[in-house]
Amino acid sequence: MSWPFFLQIFSIFALVVKMMTIKMRHFAFSILFVASLICSCRPDASNSAITAEMAFEGVSNYCHDNYDWSVAEDNPTMMSLEMGEESDSAYQVVFRSYTGAVVYFYVGKVTGATRMVEHVPALGITGEVGTIDLLDYLEQAG
Repeated sequence: MSWPFFLQIFSIFALVVKMMTIKMRHFAFSILFVASLICSCRPDASNSAITAEMAFEGVSNYCHDNYDWSVAEDNPTMMSLEMGEESDSAYQVVFRSYTGAVVYFYVGKVTGATRMVEHVPALGITGEVGTIDLLDYLEQAG
């Protein structure tokens, strides 16, 4: 739930509370307190900041889950993952496959929404290949 929406609900709630008796107000404020605790404890992507380390870790986890790294066991230079350029809004993480394809992951610094663009130099093809939520690929602490 976004804060502007929560504030609108709170304004309506405050108006209703003015019309209640004292016992009803106590009950209403108890419910409001519990609701605010639930909203503040819920992970909210807009409040979290993605660091460069988190971007690299999440993309690395995604790549290890979705690409065959067995070729890299014999020859580690065949596949690689490295940080690319950084803009005001996104980190770039670059995955180089043993096939010659390069996948650019653009990780949003605020939400972790990640756009993937694949480039196949041998064929001269570049195109969007999907999106992921980086937060799904970060290991949970604890």
